[in-house]
Amino acid sequence: MMQRQSGLGRGLGALIPQKPVDEPRPIHEERQPIEDTGKRVLDIPISDIERNPHQPRKHFDHGELEDLISSIREHGVLQPIVVTPQGGDKYQLIAGERRLRASTIAGMKTIPAIVREATELQKLELAIIENVQRADLNPIDEAIAYQKLIDEFGMTQEDVGIKMGKSRPYVANAVRLLQLPEEIKQAMVEKKISASNGRTLLSLPTEQERLELFKAMLAGNFTVRQTEERVSVRRLPHALDPNISAAEDRLRAKLHTKVTIKRDGKGKGEIRLAFGSDEDLQSLLDRLDR
Repeated sequence: MMQRQSGLGRGLGALIPQKPVDEPRPIHEERQPIEDTGKRVLDIPISDIERNPHQPRKHFDHGELEDLISSIREHGVLQPIVVTPQGGDKYQLIAGERRLRASTIAGMKTIPAIVREATELQKLELAIIENVQRADLNPIDEAIAYQKLIDEFGMTQEDVGIKMGKSRPYVANAVRLLQLPEEIKQAMVEKKISASNGRTLLSLPTEQERLELFKAMLAGNFTVRQTEERVSVRRLPHALDPNISAAEDRLRAKLHTKVTIKRDGKGKGEIRLAFGSDEDLQSLLDRLDR
């Protein structure tokens, strides 16, 4: 199946202070600072760290986790997790769920961690950013995380896009996947179908039609293009192809100009880029050269 390639969100470093924060009250003798190019990193007992309740990632691949466990047993944790003080001796995880899980299973007693203050919103933002940067979130977990920012923190889709380094249409297309039946969403979590397949199925007018084509797609192992061909004859009148719209949005965000994609029934087509002056054309050419 064709898989969606996730773009990078804002750098985690942009939201982590570059200067030392106040030193936490020392509790354990082994909790000693480690020099780390301007950031203060501590070895913190794993038993003093509670999980992030806003962790957007719900599905952890067992095979990938086993590889990480083996690596940690041999080399230790090379990249610190990020935690926030909870008062007393305790900390709450902000980012680094896989490293914390793997270290616990590997039998590690402590783990290197960057300590920083964070609001509830920042905890969710940082957890999402880390996962999106690493392409660790499946399309449904990503969509749920964006919807949580909207519902619980009153953000608009445009606000979410700015925070995550995504375009507003990208966020809108991601959240739309939550309209699919549970069976189809679970298939995306398990990587049986791609986000592009899911967007294509959303073009069908009823849930029953979506489920019927979804089952046929699994049985025939359809590509995105083959799925689109089956959908095209059943799509609502004047409905736009969601994957073409998503591609146009990606190019607009990259090139900062109007982009139109036209494609015929055989998959052939053209991309049109708009410019309003010689200066606009030169600016567009410069972006294409990068």
